[in-house]
Amino acid sequence: MKTGGLAGVVAGDSAICTVGIGAHALTYRGYDIHDLAKDSSFEEVAYLLIYEKLPTEKELKAYRKKLISLRQMPAALKTILEALPKTAHPMAVLETASSAIGALQSEEAETPENIADYLIAVFPAILMYWYYYANEKKRIEINLEDESVAAYFLHLLHGKKPENLLSGAVDISFILYAEHEFNASTFAARVTAATKADVYAAVTSAIGALSGSLHGGANEEAMALIQRFSTPEQAQTGIKALLEKKTLIMGFGHRVYTQNDPRSDIIKQWAKRLSLYFHREDLFSVAERIEQVMWQEKKLFPNLDFYSAIAYHLCGIPTHLFTPLFVFSRISGWCAHIIEQRANNKLIRPMSHYTGPVPRAFIPIQDRDTP
Repeated sequence: MKTGGLAGVVAGDSAICTVGIGAHALTYRGYDIHDLAKDSSFEEVAYLLIYEKLPTEKELKAYRKKLISLRQMPAALKTILEALPKTAHPMAVLETASSAIGALQSEEAETPENIADYLIAVFPAILMYWYYYANEKKRIEINLEDESVAAYFLHLLHGKKPENLLSGAVDISFILYAEHEFNASTFAARVTAATKADVYAAVTSAIGALSGSLHGGANEEAMALIQRFSTPEQAQTGIKALLEKKTLIMGFGHRVYTQNDPRSDIIKQWAKRLSLYFHREDLFSVAERIEQVMWQEKKLFPNLDFYSAIAYHLCGIPTHLFTPLFVFSRISGWCAHIIEQRANNKLIRPMSHYTGPVPRAFIPIQDRDTP
């Protein structure tokens, strides 16, 4: 059977996530994404994905303390980060760091769950340590006591504790990005884990897959698009012109969802709150007009990446750091899948549909015609 990009092909069993099934279009271990976004935190969701249940209040408190205690990184890793140039793509930095941690810290001494927790805790520090050293030759303090991963990242980025609205928006985005079934990066992680490679190698594979613009870079492209227009009217004219040229508009449509992305309306409301708070209604109105034109002209709906771009921008996050935030969140989902793959492992080795030449005779080099 030939299927472009494996669309519609069931590639394995999983108890972690459902996407596009019935009324509950997205669930994490049976919990609807709307309920999780309304009443939980990213740390609760990470615990749910990795440990297969929602934490009690006592367990959540202990888990937050554990993540805070894991934020320090090896001195050797700092040396590696200091050697990376400021021209490096931030995703390449995280990919390098993930591989380096695997070389510095053997998996044998830790459980996969503890490794998952460590990576969730330390990746914001990794990115910001490199960012400030590469750009300012400044070695920042990373052992901060912020309770949430979202607040910790924003504190590292801006050098001060963030307002609750900002950390709340980033925290919600982390919940929404945490898991999404057999997407490209998760499948890459499972393929690597299936070979019995260690957790660090599987996560490194996932980061590499996520670095591609068709997977993790859509919110960066969406932000660049939104910033091209000053008014809704300009956006309407400009988007129609791009569509006439058959230009791919990033941040719209989805391979799995057919009617809407259930995450989009959630992050859209946070983007609106931020735009009102910072008096950037102009930015939000441009985005809404783009959404309207894309639906009218192509029947394409915004996915999570589109309005998360505005939310991140208004939180003062540089555009080229958007995709690394995806990593901070999706580590929880990747590691849940790595653990699940190992529990009932079988090497993932699909077949291809051959489209090359039919069998032919080999001609010795001396008998071949010269060009």
